[in-house]
Amino acid sequence: MFAQEEKENKKENKYNLNADEITVEAVIDTTTFNPLSPAKAAFYSAILPGLGQAYNRKYWKIPVIYAALGTGIYFYIDNTNEYKRYRDAYKSRLAGFKDDEFYGVVTDDGLRSAQETLNTNREISLFVTIGIYVLNIIDANVDAHLLQYNVDDNLSLRPHYKINEFDFTSDLGLTLNFKF
Repeated sequence: MFAQEEKENKKENKYNLNADEITVEAVIDTTTFNPLSPAKAAFYSAILPGLGQAYNRKYWKIPVIYAALGTGIYFYIDNTNEYKRYRDAYKSRLAGFKDDEFYGVVTDDGLRSAQETLNTNREISLFVTIGIYVLNIIDANVDAHLLQYNVDDNLSLRPHYKINEFDFTSDLGLTLNFKF
């Protein structure tokens, strides 16, 4: 509030600064840091799986995501169809019919047991598919966060393979480099 008022007495300026003499020595570049990019990447992946990875320019992850989601959906559909087959056969036996596809091969207890197993497998397939979908969103978010950090050779962890000159055996290990 007081910064906008002109001072009546110029002698009150205890720093003796004139507006013509002030210079800016450094300018902070805010274009390289986008704090909303992780949220945007997560939102894109929530709308369409793989879109957040495309936003982060990690195109190689998109087929992996769709293969994992497709596998989960395939097993869910397959377990649902098998469950329906066993359920329909069990219902027809309860109604007194003896013409189902499992008659003479599977008992009534076997049909009930198969239904329980297939229902459990179907639920597991659904949870795995949902988990892969959530991991897709988390991956896009974390990857967008990590894009904002400078990762170079000053801090690295690399495997190394070396032949020991004394006994000619091989040495395998990890090298941690930390340079200031």
